[in-house]
Parts: sequence; C-alpha cells; structure tokens
Amino acid sequence: MLGIERCVVVQSTCHGFDNSVVADTIAARGGAYCGIALAPLSVSDTTLHQLHGQGFRGLRFNFMKHLGSATPIEEIIKLTARLAALEWHLQVHFDSALIEELAPWLLRSSTPVVIDHVGRIDASRGLEQPAFRALCRLMDDPRMWVKVSGSDRISRQGPPYADAIPYARSLVERFGDRTLWGTDWPHPNHNHVPDDGVLAELLGQIAPSERLVQALLVENPQRLYRFPVLLETEARSAASS
Repeated sequence: MLGIERCVVVQSTCHGFDNSVVADTIAARGGAYCGIALAPLSVSDTTLHQLHGQGFRGLRFNFMKHLGSATPIEEIIKLTARLAALEWHLQVHFDSALIEELAPWLLRSSTPVVIDHVGRIDASRGLEQPAFRALCRLMDDPRMWVKVSGSDRISRQGPPYADAIPYARSLVERFGDRTLWGTDWPHPNHNHVPDDGVLAELLGQIAPSERLVQALLVENPQRLYRFPVLLETEARSAASS
C-alpha cells in the first residue's frame, strides 16, 4: 500500500537467534528484500557465511533495558573484524543516555555502524540537547549511518509526531548520504500502534527536496545493503524496517 518495493527485515528479538523466519521472507521476495540478523558473540564463521548466502547484510545488538541485558560493547567491536570480511555492518539500538558511553567504542568499529531510530533521543529536549549533539558528533565519522525512523518512538506529543521532525530533518540535511528510513512495522514494544501511512507522509518534512528523498529512499539503502536485484525503476522507494 505504501509503494515500497525493496525492504530490509530486521530479526525480531522475540525470535532470538533463530533467523529462519527472516530467511524465509527474503527467499520469498526474490532479491527485493534483505535482512539484519541476531547472533551471539560465539557465532561461527560458517554460520555467518550461511546467513550471508541467505541475504543477510549485518548484525544487530540491543542496548535497550526492555530487551534484556546487553552484550558488552567491547566484545561486539572485536566481532566487527569478522563482519568486515563479509562487507557487513553493525547495527545498534540504544537509549540516548548511552550515546556518550558507546560512541568511543563505535568509532573503533572495523565496519560501518547503523544507529537505530535517531539514537532514541527525547524529542521534547530540543536540538541543542547533549544527546543529540553527541549523536551528530558521532555522525561526523564517515563510517556512521543513522536511521531517521522511529519518529513515533522519540516523539513526546504523539501522532502526527511533529516534535520529532526537526531531528530527522537535521540529520538528513547534514548527513544525507548516510541516512536511512523505515516504518519500523510491526512496531513491537510500543505504547500505541502507529499508522504507517502517517509515518510515510512525514517524509515530505524529513527530506524536503527530491534529491534528499532519492538518497534516503533509494541510493543510500542500495549502497549499504547491496541489494542483489535492481528493480525496474530506481525512482521507487527502498525502506529499512
């Protein structure tokens, strides 16, 4: 309904390290989808190569309290050397209070890093808040990427999430070649169920020019995720969930 032709499916924490549901989804879409896996630090190179062959392009680690205890960041950074061999990236989901603590470690990554949902900053605290300034400093490193998804998660006003727009727009305007977008469907662990149509309509405010929209929805995800099949028109959107 949203007109999205290519998609990145992120393994849900509820499935743990069994990535088979996402693998099935990728296989069913004939190259139009790829995935981000969950795996323990002890994951073997054989398993990583199997996941790569199934269409996975990165590993995600969570630092959100509601998702349980976090894996030590120093151990994750050691693992990135193995991810780099596959041209994978590291994806991290953390509360804004952890940005200052995690940033020095993320800068040591051997592979690109994708930061989820605008770093989960609090939209009520303003663009000059320390957490957002720290996120922007981190983004100055060319290996860092950020998802301008999750307007519904950082908003403190609720739909249509107007208070979240300045943060996403600022990141798109400053780091337009390293921003990604998605609806975050099906919105797990949320206090309400966002309307994906409303979230998609925010794109006109988040990326207020045709050039920025093209980079956000098409060029950036194509470059980072390396979709194996180029669809008929590059003018259609690609999204990261």
